[in-house]
Amino acid sequence: MSNAPDGFDPKPGDSYVQSFARGLAVLRSFGAHAPAQTLTEVAAAAELTRAGARRILLTLLHLGYVDMDGRLFRLTPKVLELGFAYLSSLPVWSQAQPVMEELVQSLRQSCSAAVLDGDEIVYVLRVPAHKIMSINLGVGSRLPAYATSLGRVLLAGLPDEVVGQRLATAALPAHTVNTVTDPQRLQQIIQQVRLQGWCLVNEELEPGLVSLAAPIFDRNGRVVAAINISGQVNNPTPAHLLEHCLPMLLAAAARINLLVRAQK
Repeated sequence: MSNAPDGFDPKPGDSYVQSFARGLAVLRSFGAHAPAQTLTEVAAAAELTRAGARRILLTLLHLGYVDMDGRLFRLTPKVLELGFAYLSSLPVWSQAQPVMEELVQSLRQSCSAAVLDGDEIVYVLRVPAHKIMSINLGVGSRLPAYATSLGRVLLAGLPDEVVGQRLATAALPAHTVNTVTDPQRLQQIIQQVRLQGWCLVNEELEPGLVSLAAPIFDRNGRVVAAINISGQVNNPTPAHLLEHCLPMLLAAAARINLLVRAQK
C-alpha cells in the first residue's frame, strides 16, 4: 500500500526517476535469502534486463554500495548509511533507548521499538535481554503486523476502514496453531487494542513467545511507533505480564511520549 500523500501519483512521468527506482529495486533484491547474487540473479529478482541490471550494479560498485567477487555481487556496509539516515532523522530514538534499557534491566525481558510499513512492522530499535526467538531480529528486521503485538498496536492507530482494507488484501498465514487469521476477528481485536491502549499476543507468531506492546504518539496524537517487551510464555506467564509488566511498559511508553512532545 502506498504512503504517498493525497494528489500525488507515483507513476512514471516528469517527476518520476525510473532509473533511481530501478536502483532501489536492485538494492532490495539482496537480503538474508540472497546475500550474494550473480548478474542474472539480480536482473531476475529486480525484474530488469541483464543490461539494465549491469549498469546499475556497476554504478553501485563505483559508489561503494556493492562489492564484486568473481561473478558474485554483495552489498557493502555502506548501505547501512541509508537506514541510519532514517534513524538519525528521528532523534527521539536516541533519547528513548535509555528508557528501554532501564525497562529491560527491570523486567529482564527484551524490549523493541517498531514502525509500520504496509502490512509489516520494521524494527527501529531493539534492546535484547537474551535470545528468545529462533528468528534473528535486529534493526531493519520485518515481521507481519497482524500476528505481532507491535503490529496490532500500530494498526490500531489507523482508521477502521484502512485496517479493514489492509486485512482484506494481506496474506494472513497461520504461524502457529494460535495465530488469528480471520480478517473480521483480527479487526475486532485491533479495535479492542485501540480502546485499551495496549496489546498482548500469546504464541501467535512463534510457539512459546508472548509479547506485550504499547503505542508511541507524535505531537499531534497520532500513533507513529510502538514498543514492546517479549519473553517465553512460561517465564513470565501472560498473567504475570499483565499484572506486573504492563504498568511498567505503559510508564516507559509515557516517558517516551513526553520526549516526543518536548521535541521542537
